[in-house]
Amino acid sequence: MRGRPELGVFGFGVFGLGLLAAGLVAAALADLLGRAAGFGALGAGNAPDRVALTFDDGPSPRTPELRAVLERHGAQATFFVLEAHCRAFPAEVQALRDAGHQLESHGRWHRHALLLPGQEWAQVRWHPDGPDRNGGLYRPPYGGHSPLTRLLARLAGREIALWDTESRDWTAAPAADLAAQTLARVRPGSVVLLHDGPAVTPELLDLLLRGLHGRGLRAVRLGDLPPQRIGWRAGLRRLRQSYGG
Repeated sequence: MRGRPELGVFGFGVFGLGLLAAGLVAAALADLLGRAAGFGALGAGNAPDRVALTFDDGPSPRTPELRAVLERHGAQATFFVLEAHCRAFPAEVQALRDAGHQLESHGRWHRHALLLPGQEWAQVRWHPDGPDRNGGLYRPPYGGHSPLTRLLARLAGREIALWDTESRDWTAAPAADLAAQTLARVRPGSVVLLHDGPAVTPELLDLLLRGLHGRGLRAVRLGDLPPQRIGWRAGLRRLRQSYGG
């Protein structure tokens, strides 16, 4: 009786290469559609007189300076915080809450989603208000997506929140240059990405708030913008900007 032919080493090698290729394609599509285009995530709003300033990576020793600048300008912001930093600076978490700022999740670990095998559910489910927080926001580190990020966010009751304007405060450029470049890109309803940690950010924040005030734009929490889902037109625009267009 003739049985099925054995795959052998070559057969398993081809099968393994096929799985690897499929995984790479899925990862590339997740980055392309989820991060770069941002289709379906929350992005810029439609507010004629407001923008949302958002800070990733905190809290940090820099947080009191950022709070002071925001208070001086009568502005509010949204802080996407990390679990480890919340444990390290619990007083700053409470100070942000007391000042009326919005706290949302940047996850437990500051790693790209593709570098969290077996850990992404814990990453997405964590929130500074607790894992059972209903309707909380999650901003993936670097905006990075794995093929599972959107599904896990839905299961955890989280909304993915991205941005449309980068301050680039992680570079070595002077605050004045960064502020000028950011203000040139900001539009009414924009969501601006800053970071809680770089030495340049407090000065940059002060310049941004001065520039926004001069344009009649008020800095508010993300929830007060409010953000809108990124559709096809905005997503294609993000793609061009993401890849140098």
